[in-house]
Amino acid sequence: MQHIPLPARAAALAAAVLLAACNSSPPPAPAPSNDAAMSEEAPVTNTPVVLPPSLQVSQSYRCKDNSLVFVDFYSDNVTADLRTEKGGAVTKLTAPEAGKPFSGGGFTVSGSGSTATIEQPGKGSQSCNA
Repeated sequence: MQHIPLPARAAALAAAVLLAACNSSPPPAPAPSNDAAMSEEAPVTNTPVVLPPSLQVSQSYRCKDNSLVFVDFYSDNVTADLRTEKGGAVTKLTAPEAGKPFSGGGFTVSGSGSTATIEQPGKGSQSCNA
């Protein structure tokens, strides 16, 4: 057993007491929040939250000229996204009503199943298969 001199033990005890006292004050009070005031002033509305349409089907088509077109059709049946290369820039397409052709940015897509007619700028209209 090792013997520690009395002055060293007293110094260690004093250091422990000082360190314990350093963190003995209570934590600062949180800053006042305006949440209660804001919730009292905010008008209550019964307007439902409208979510964007979900992705219904993502289809890739090979056209007569051997080009590929990628179309994402959405559940509202009036919006679609078209890309001419996988991971490429998106062209937003819309239809005036469900069942009508999607168009936008010079593109037109008629059909959404395994066969579609796709018109592209500079290429004209051509039949494309999934």
